[in-house]
Amino acid sequence: MKARQRPLRQRVRMTILLIAWLLFPVTIFYFSPYLIVQATAEGVVSGSLIVFTLMLLSALLLGRAYCGWACPAAGLQEAALPINPAAVASWLGRIKWVIWSLWMALLIVLMLRAGGYTRIDPFYNLAGGLSINEIAWYPIFLLVNGLALGLAVFAGRRGFCHAICWMAPFMVVGQRLGAALRLPRLRLYTTPSACTGCQVCTRSCPMSLPVHSIVQSERQISDDCILCGNCVDNCKHQAIRFGFGNPARSKVCDLSVEVTK
Repeated sequence: MKARQRPLRQRVRMTILLIAWLLFPVTIFYFSPYLIVQATAEGVVSGSLIVFTLMLLSALLLGRAYCGWACPAAGLQEAALPINPAAVASWLGRIKWVIWSLWMALLIVLMLRAGGYTRIDPFYNLAGGLSINEIAWYPIFLLVNGLALGLAVFAGRRGFCHAICWMAPFMVVGQRLGAALRLPRLRLYTTPSACTGCQVCTRSCPMSLPVHSIVQSERQISDDCILCGNCVDNCKHQAIRFGFGNPARSKVCDLSVEVTK
């Protein structure tokens, strides 16, 4: 039997994710949770601080679209979906917030001890602006990839994103701030009357969200939604669609949905 072809939008998305992963040896340290600590202790605004700030700002209008469309570790995890398509346990999502909170507290302490940020160096400790510029750095590259793939295989769909991703909280904070400011943003709109309860959307969601129940109850999609569009592209009844608008002006305004296993 011929395998069903991915919708065009998903083929484009996966191509972008593949390119992001192929560029990962060049960009990996711009996402480093360690370099930002080292640089902050010296009062330096590093490339990773700039990148994390841009993630937060982008989320004001685009939510977590970066996670679904450009994250280097995303495609690797989604490639593991056939191995373990199980939904991730909801408690795993709390781990990354503990990690992020402690990390932020450390950065604040180091910044104060350094007397604030005094200079900007986007290429801090990056020779020629490249992350992996010698063989000795490849173990770190392999470790990060191993963590992403391993958690996806053993914890379930995009387990790394749920459990230990230190970047996701920046975008969650950004989209919540955008909601508080009532800024229009990219989001998913639902038509409950069109939903047949087939649950194809839930099964296709790489973030383990109970999409069908969210649609039927007219709640807003969870903070864990990465706007990948899988649910949109797999719903034959067009009960879910992309849109750009202000959630505060619609009937659905609940910003938090419990993820169930």
